[in-house]
Amino acid sequence: MSENNARKLTVRDLWRRREQGGKIVCLTAYDALMAGLAEAAGVHLVLVGDSLGMTNLGYPTTLPVTLEQSLLHTAAVVRGTTRPLVVGDMPFMTYHLSPEQALANAARYLQEAGADAVKLEGGQAMAPTVRRLVEAGVPVLGHIGLLPQHVKAAGGHFGQGKTAAAAAALLADALALEAAGAFAVVLECVKAEVAATITGRLTVPTIGIGSGAGCSGQVQVLYDILGLSGRIPKHAKVFADARQVILGAFTAYREAVEQGSFPGPEQAF
Repeated sequence: MSENNARKLTVRDLWRRREQGGKIVCLTAYDALMAGLAEAAGVHLVLVGDSLGMTNLGYPTTLPVTLEQSLLHTAAVVRGTTRPLVVGDMPFMTYHLSPEQALANAARYLQEAGADAVKLEGGQAMAPTVRRLVEAGVPVLGHIGLLPQHVKAAGGHFGQGKTAAAAAALLADALALEAAGAFAVVLECVKAEVAATITGRLTVPTIGIGSGAGCSGQVQVLYDILGLSGRIPKHAKVFADARQVILGAFTAYREAVEQGSFPGPEQAF
C-alpha cells in the first residue's frame, strides 16, 4: 500500500523516519486543492507558511500576514488533506509578546483550524516560549538560520553560519529548541556543512531549505518548484514549468472566446 493511503502521520512517525535513515519531505501549501495534490504525491509534512503573504496575498514580505489570514489558509489545507502532518506558521508578532500570548494564539491553530502543530521563528531567545507551548500540548516546529520575519532588522536575506562564531550560535539555538521540546527544527539558508553538523548533534529531525542535503528532510515553497513565482530563489529547483503551461492555457482560452470557438454546443445547456 502506498504511503498516501495509510493512516494520519504523527510527530513520532517523523522521528521514526529520521531514525531509520529516511528523508522527510515537506511542501508549503495554502489551499485545499494544492494540499491535496501534495498528499497524493506522498509528502509527509505540509507547512502553511507565512510565505502566503507573498505567494497568495500580494504582500512584499511575510510581515503583513495576520493571524486570521493564517488560520483561514491553515483550515483550508487541513480540509484538503488526511495523511500529512499539517503545520501552521505563526505570523509576525503573534507569539513575541509573551509565552502566554503565544499559547493563546497557538491553541487556535489546533482548535479552530485543525492543525497538528505550529511553527515559530527564533532560537535560544524563543526556547521558553517553545517550552510553554509544548508543556500545554502544542507540538512546535522550530526555525533558525535565515528568519524571514526578521528581514527588516537583518537588512535583507543572507546565508547563515558562515563564521565559526555564527555556526556555534546556530548550534546553540538548535540545541536550545530541542531541549525546549521542539519536535523538529527548520534550518533556512544555513551553510551546508554547519547544517550537517547541527543535524548530527540533534536527536530530533532537521528540515532544510537552502541548507544542503545533510538535513533530515527538505521543505520548499510549492510555487517555486512549479516555476510559478517567476523569480526562483537559489535554494529552489523548478521540477515542472507550470507557469508556461498555465499561461498557455489562459491564452488559449482568451483566444477561443475572442474567436467565438468557445463555448461550443457541447459546453451549452
